[in-house]
Parts: sequence; structure tokens; C-alpha cells
Amino acid sequence: MATLLLIIIYIAFIGLGIPDSLFGTAWPAIYTEFGLPIASASYVTLLISGGTVISSLLSAKIISRFSTGKVTAVSTFLTAAALFGFSCSGNMIWLCLFAIPLGLGAGAIDTALNNYVALHYKAMHMNFLHCFYGIGVSLSPYLMSVSLMGKAGWRGGYRTVFYFQLTIAFIMILALPLWNKVKDAVSAEEQETHSSIGILQLLKMPSVRITGLIFIGSCAIEYTCGIWGSTFLVNTKGVATEFAARMITFYYFGMALGRFLSGILSNKLSGWKLIKIGQSITLTAILILFLPLPSFISGVGLFMVGLGNGPIYPNLIHLTPQNFGKELSQSVMGVQMAASYIGIMLMPPLFGMLAQNISVRLFPYYLLILFGIMVGATYLLVRMLKKQ
Repeated sequence: MATLLLIIIYIAFIGLGIPDSLFGTAWPAIYTEFGLPIASASYVTLLISGGTVISSLLSAKIISRFSTGKVTAVSTFLTAAALFGFSCSGNMIWLCLFAIPLGLGAGAIDTALNNYVALHYKAMHMNFLHCFYGIGVSLSPYLMSVSLMGKAGWRGGYRTVFYFQLTIAFIMILALPLWNKVKDAVSAEEQETHSSIGILQLLKMPSVRITGLIFIGSCAIEYTCGIWGSTFLVNTKGVATEFAARMITFYYFGMALGRFLSGILSNKLSGWKLIKIGQSITLTAILILFLPLPSFISGVGLFMVGLGNGPIYPNLIHLTPQNFGKELSQSVMGVQMAASYIGIMLMPPLFGMLAQNISVRLFPYYLLILFGIMVGATYLLVRMLKKQ
């Protein structure tokens, strides 16, 4: 039963990943059609991230009341409806409106399933879980690139992805009885207990604040590459829009591959060791983007960013019960997810402003600053945990 439920959770994470890479891939076509400034993408991404922050912070209470399975099913339907809304949007106002339910649904799924897997499964399964997320974010840019080359355009890409998401949502509904069966099969000693603690009280803990900085840095790198990587390739390297979309698919494939390899290596290496290896690869990849090399090499650099940065998030997530205790894990997980989405909400839009007012060529410099935040916070957290 536990294995079957894990497969269902993997499928849910494919659904979580599907919307995340879609907007950045479609944006060059959207802002051209609507006649918008390039930085207007920030309005949509801010609303999506704001929704995820809210649902993440409220997740502990919501999951405690309605259960992980129900929250996952309803939230997946919410994201599917939002994708359909995007496909029907005729202007920026509608895109912004449908961004809100997309963010609320994504944040609830992310927080609920991450904590469940961290409590009940090994580090290997956490990495594989986020590998399946990588499958979702790799699939949607490819589907969007196919639509962009045809008559359907970016709306057709959103409509195609909507059908995938709707199918996953129905699977989550059918799987609801399975959650109860697994819960009944777990002994009383294995049932997790959650300690309710206020957000302000959590933020008074230095280790929680430092951990939040790591999530901000890592997720900001991930989403800045996902949202602006295509625009960087088009405007700086002269790559065609549809080809740039496929190169971003290559970036997300690197993320999925990094998490898959991390899952295999997790039986031999600790989570912290895997995080350090990932950070080393990420630094090398960012330095490659600085070089005045052909567009193909820049694509390889983006692939390596995904390969190195991808394993950092799931390994740090899986360490949550170990770092903060099982009782506080759900509450801390909500804060960690909120920190992640604060990074996603603020950092990519900030780069959009820099790109519009200065130059898209600042892309690698911006990634290097985000990397410095992540590595500095990692060093401080490791020292803090050793003292504790």
C-alpha cells in the first residue's frame, strides 16, 4: 500500500511541475502578441508566488483539518482550472486573475507532500519525488514549443497542458481511499504528531531564518533560469523563440537528472554532502554562462545549472525532521515553502526590471549573486547545527 501511495505522490508531483515552467517558455510569444514591456511578466509571477506563500503558511492548519490526500486532490483541480483560464486569456488582466488560484493550489500541494514524504520515506524517495517534478517541468516547455511552431500558438500549449493536469487531478480523486488505508496500516508509534507553533515564534529561531535564506537562493536561481533563460538566449545569443523553448526543456531535464542521480547516491552519501556537490556544479555552470561562447554552450551551461541546483532543494527538505524534529516539521515546512516562494516571487521579477532598464546580459551576474546568498546561508546553518 505504501509503495502504491508513493507512486500516486510521484504522479501528483508531475502535476505540480507542469505549470511551473510553462509561463516563462510562453512569455516571449505572449508579450509580443499583447504588445507588453518585457518586465510585465513580473505581475503574473508575483501573483503566482504570492498565492503559494499564503497557502504554504496556512498549510499546517489546513492539512490538519482536511488531510494530505484531500488537500492534494482539490489543489490539483485548482491548478488545472487556472491553466484552462490562461489558455482563454485575451489580455494581461485575465492572466493576472488566473495566476492567483494557480499559486494557491501549487503551494498547498508542495507543502503537504514534501512533509509527508520527509516523515515516511527515505531520502532516495524524496529525490525521486522531485525528479518527477522535473519530468513535469520538462514536459510542459516541450509541449509549448510544439504549439509555438504550429497554428495553436501559446494558447494551444496551455490548453494541451490543461488536459494533462486534469487527468492527474482525477487520479488524485480516485486515490483518496488509498490514503486512509495506508494510514490505518501504520502503527500508532509510527503516526506523526504535529506541534502547532506560530509563524512569528518560528521566525525567532535563527536556524529557521538561515534555512529560509538557502531556500530563497536555490529557488530564485531555479525560477530565474526557468522564466528568463529563454529570453536571455533569444535577446543575447540570437536564438529563435521556439528553439530557445527547447533549450529550456534541456535545462529542466538537467534538473530532473540531477535529482535522479542524487536519489541513487543518497544511499551512500549524506544529504549535506549531496548539497555541497550540487552547489559546486552550480557555480561551474554559472561561470560558463559568463563566457562569450556559441548559444549551444550557453544551453549546456543552463543544463548544468539544473543538474547542480536541482538536488539541493529535495535534500534540504528531507533534512527538515532531522534538523527541527518531527513534531515541528510540518510548521517549519510551511515556513520553508513560504521562503522558497518569496524567493520565486521577488527575485525573478527583480531581474525583469534590471533586464528592461539595463540589459538581459546581466543574467549570469544575477545568478552569481543568488548563488552567494545560498552558499553563505548554507555555511552558517551547518555551523549552527553542529553547535546544537
